[in-house]
Amino acid sequence: MRKAILLLFITAGFLVLTGLTPKISSAQTTPLGLPAATYPTSNPQTTDKVALGEKLFDDTRFSTTGKISCATCHDRLKVFTDSPLKVSEGINKLTGTRNAPTIVNSVFFKKLFWDGRSPDLEDQALHPFVNPVEMGLKDHQPILSIVRSDPEYANAFKAIFGKQGEGITMKEVTRAIAAFERTKISGNSPFDRWRYGGQEDALTPAQKRGFDVFINQGRCVSCHVVEQTQALFIDNRFHNVGVGINDIQETVPELAVEFLNAQVTASEVDIKVLTDKRSSELGRFAVTRTFNDLGSFKTPTLRNIALTAPYMHDGSLKTLRDVVVHYNNGGVTVEGDPVNDFLSGGIRPLNLTDAQINDLVAFMEALTSPEFAGTTGQK
Repeated sequence: MRKAILLLFITAGFLVLTGLTPKISSAQTTPLGLPAATYPTSNPQTTDKVALGEKLFDDTRFSTTGKISCATCHDRLKVFTDSPLKVSEGINKLTGTRNAPTIVNSVFFKKLFWDGRSPDLEDQALHPFVNPVEMGLKDHQPILSIVRSDPEYANAFKAIFGKQGEGITMKEVTRAIAAFERTKISGNSPFDRWRYGGQEDALTPAQKRGFDVFINQGRCVSCHVVEQTQALFIDNRFHNVGVGINDIQETVPELAVEFLNAQVTASEVDIKVLTDKRSSELGRFAVTRTFNDLGSFKTPTLRNIALTAPYMHDGSLKTLRDVVVHYNNGGVTVEGDPVNDFLSGGIRPLNLTDAQINDLVAFMEALTSPEFAGTTGQK
């Protein structure tokens, strides 16, 4: 037994000395203001897998035009969004119905897409390739043909997954992309330095007043959660906040019944909600078929929010002030417009003053992480 243990230590030492240790990434340093990230046991993080995922993420060959990649709508210089576009543009400038959410801190998301139709990043990565207004492929075969024949890809998949030729499937492709996306973790904002780092001068007086509005009269914290030791600014839930569905509420009953009767598959839902504006506004209902989910969309993170205009699932609100005014009006963009019948509980007029609105906007501008400060959109 002792000989076996000694041999194990000698072998490990040899591997370290010769540089032959597996390239398994160590736990990523947790930025101030965030919890430690966890990773699925079915898809452990390794440095080589992350590098492969980044290469796949950037590859425009995975679209029918050879011009669109994951990075097209999730641009590093725009906090992994395509700001200032209202909705994303795919092949041949075709547009969908949804604003591109950031992938930053997606390691903490329990559901993906605005309506939560994907359970994890691996599943989410499958769909844009074959959506007709995104990358436009009829199926995933062109991607597999490339990764199986391109020498760099072939060598990488063999080294990382032990797969080659037809043994390489979309499971390996999406696992690599997801591993890359999970490395995009962002905290250390002025807010974090103030609240969790004890740096009193990290926020301006207006931003401190704005935080008070955020957690008290504004009740923003109800969905954009802030805790004692961390702040994800999400609740991983879905809410109808009066955006989008207000425009179609007269036809919602008819449209909902039509959608139910169609009995569309998950893949068909993916296509339907990005190609049909009315179906898009059904929100989470299109996934769950539950009437309580009509017009509900995922709570987006507020981190780096000042850089990712326009806002809401449809990009319909141009500025952070517009967003605050919408909530101040009780879930309607134009004061006096009717409130839709499916509005989530708790959405009601806030009675904020103009000064409070300005302070609240100032607070959200303090949620920008240093690695993104100075990029597109920074005020």
